Amino acid sequence: MAFFRAGALAVLMTAGSALLTPASGQVVTSTQLSGTVQEYAVRAGDTLTAIGARFGVDARVVASTNGLAWEAPLPIGRNLTIDNRHIVPATNSTDAAGVIAIAINVPQRMLFLMRDGTMVRAYPMAAGRPTWPTPIGSFQVLAKEAHPTWDVPLSIQEEMRSEGTPVVTQVPPGPDNPLGDHWIGLSIPGLGIHGTPAPSSIYSLASHGCIRLHPDDVEGLFADVSVGTLGVIVYEPVLLAVTPSGVFLEAHRDAYRQRRGATVDDVREAVRAAGRTEWEIDWPAVATTLAHREGIARRVSSH
Repeated sequence: MAFFRAGALAVLMTAGSALLTPASGQVVTSTQLSGTVQEYAVRAGDTLTAIGARFGVDARVVASTNGLAWEAPLPIGRNLTIDNRHIVPATNSTDAAGVIAIAINVPQRMLFLMRDGTMVRAYPMAAGRPTWPTPIGSFQVLAKEAHPTWDVPLSIQEEMRSEGTPVVTQVPPGPDNPLGDHWIGLSIPGLGIHGTPAPSSIYSLASHGCIRLHPDDVEGLFADVSVGTLGVIVYEPVLLAVTPSGVFLEAHRDAYRQRRGATVDDVREAVRAAGRTEWEIDWPAVATTLAHREGIARRVSSH
């Protein structure tokens, strides 16, 4: 949820600066993938939505991959094939000391922890809903707080009032706090990375702008980043990766309606710019990936 923290953080947030340059273009080219194809055994209480949120895969893609009906119950112990490969956005997101940086791609609903330009961890996330979008740009980590108090912004209080729900001005630390147990304040005014008591909401566009992570993931990120860590938030619905194991394409819905739809010709241009030849690419696979927009890195090499 996007909001201003009280006290020192509210002052610090006025000091944000353009530290990194987001990538641009209809198809962003990269050389790195995250994730893998794996088997997952269904546990008691699992749902397709919860599984998709934890692994960073749309729940309907999990269902279709495994031949499941969307509303069918999940038998405990059943093995599901999970493909959560994602293309790591290519940005100049290594900080000045070359230590750690954060790359966030809103359409992917993924956060990547980088070290010297190499992805070291990938986390599914929730970002801002289309009516309350996450801002795009570079940032610096300005504050870290464990067990935060949520000072509800006036804008969210007004939303509560307009929806006819009780207006809350402050939520103390605890299981009902929408921030979870960790808050990472960013230099983009009103923006932060935090946990959530509703992990099934991850891998969606559902927040008031802030970046929401699974409780276990935000705990790890909280330990890995420091005040001063640099990062960038980009908006790249279509990505191409040229890797030693082949060429991959990943396409997402343009929920914020910020880009014209990428075409096969746009991919063709990206392939050429990456120094590859057209005969290396399975063009029907490219067209299918762009049409379905499943949000998974699909191999589009011809052989």
